[in-house]
Amino acid sequence: MNGESAYLSMMRVLLVEDDRSLAEIIVSGLHEQHLSVTAVGSASEGRERVGLGDYDVIVLDVMLPDGSGFELCEWIRARGVTTPILMLTALDAVDDRVSGLDAGADDYLIKPFAFRELVARVRALARRQPVITPTEYRVADLHVDLPSRSVTRGGVPIRLTAKEFLLLEFFLTHVGIVVDRAAITAHVWDENHDPYTNVLEVLIRRLRRKLDDAYEPKLIHTIRGAGYRFGV
Repeated sequence: MNGESAYLSMMRVLLVEDDRSLAEIIVSGLHEQHLSVTAVGSASEGRERVGLGDYDVIVLDVMLPDGSGFELCEWIRARGVTTPILMLTALDAVDDRVSGLDAGADDYLIKPFAFRELVARVRALARRQPVITPTEYRVADLHVDLPSRSVTRGGVPIRLTAKEFLLLEFFLTHVGIVVDRAAITAHVWDENHDPYTNVLEVLIRRLRRKLDDAYEPKLIHTIRGAGYRFGV
């Protein structure tokens, strides 16, 4: 698998679509293409998910129960988010297509559409994204090198399991931000994983034991009723 294929196979897509049956079809189809998909059904849920900033492509329906996809697109761009956006619309008028592009969308697809075309457009938008991500992180005396999966704290090597490393990687890309259980489990497992099982607590407890128990300052903080925050 070449670098681009590997990147595309790890793509994370946010789908904002209130038609549940259509959303299920899209999610199922993108899963078959080995893409990770988080699906929500309203503009408010879309804003919450975008706030996590962990997606490669955003797919927005124009007609949402609590606002329009155009407004959500403008809201996303107003916050400096540059993630490529594909609009799904049943409106074929030129003015509507122009409105979508003016709102900051990168592409649009008119319903009904062939699923193969949706996949092709999502992948094309992902290729436009410059794959510029840090390969090395330092938080207090914690040093993490992603390519080699090397983790040290205070100069002492720490061995992590694959899931522990995925959890740490997620925390490192959200330092100082309170993240909820659903966001964490979607990254470490997938969006279909039940965030309310105790599996997440077990994993966080194991990571704490390795990263925090023998060190100061503590890096993994439980924010009661909200989730977790990583950092000093």
